[in-house]
Amino acid sequence: MYQVKRRQSLRRAALLPWVGLLLWSLGGCMYPGDSEQRQPGSVYRESVKRVQAAVDDYQEQEGLLPIKTSDEATPRYEKFVVDLNKLQQAGYLDEIPAAAFEKGGSAYFLILDEESDPQVKLMDLVTVQKVNDVQRKVNLYKSAHGGELPAEEEVYPDLTAIDAKKAGTASIKLISVYSGLPLQLLMDKDGTVYADYGADISSAIDKNGGAPEADRDLRLELEQASYYVPVKSLPYLWVDGRPVPQAPLE
Repeated sequence: MYQVKRRQSLRRAALLPWVGLLLWSLGGCMYPGDSEQRQPGSVYRESVKRVQAAVDDYQEQEGLLPIKTSDEATPRYEKFVVDLNKLQQAGYLDEIPAAAFEKGGSAYFLILDEESDPQVKLMDLVTVQKVNDVQRKVNLYKSAHGGELPAEEEVYPDLTAIDAKKAGTASIKLISVYSGLPLQLLMDKDGTVYADYGADISSAIDKNGGAPEADRDLRLELEQASYYVPVKSLPYLWVDGRPVPQAPLE
């Protein structure tokens, strides 16, 4: 009897690592590539360099950029996604980077300054997905409450925090790709949701020193300081000694 129980215990013990792995895998399915699963910065840095070289060669030889089509309404930080499959098929890229969504990674490669000096950057898809998930929750609340929004206090002019209890978003935690710290989510008067990069912009400005120009979109600070773009954001201006997101005009 003792031997039977001992064998059963051993079998259970042997299964535990596999059960844990299964649970970990299932837990990661909702937000693949979340902060603890993102690859090290050096991996992304080398990937961006490889794709940048391929984009430069393609543009030089073909006379155009290897980008997927998008419409005019697409936000700047989501617009010109690099067509990695085209680059690979045309022989400009030997292998699609593991960081890319096309290979199961958590980023899109995209191009900024497409007309003057095309620069390859990364769009973090975990951020995109989580903001979109919160947006869906806000839309459901708005629809079920006659247009009322799950708003808390006003954080910036015409921008409020989201009441996570009302919206049902308490379990959705957004982490900054720049600092690894939690990001606040904002909502405008129409209920459109944005990530607040104010703290990250402040850190970048402090590091560079000096006060920014009054009419400069401060998201450029993050573009220059990182391979990531501040996706799902509003323009920021320097107001009263701090970066302030600018709500859309009515």
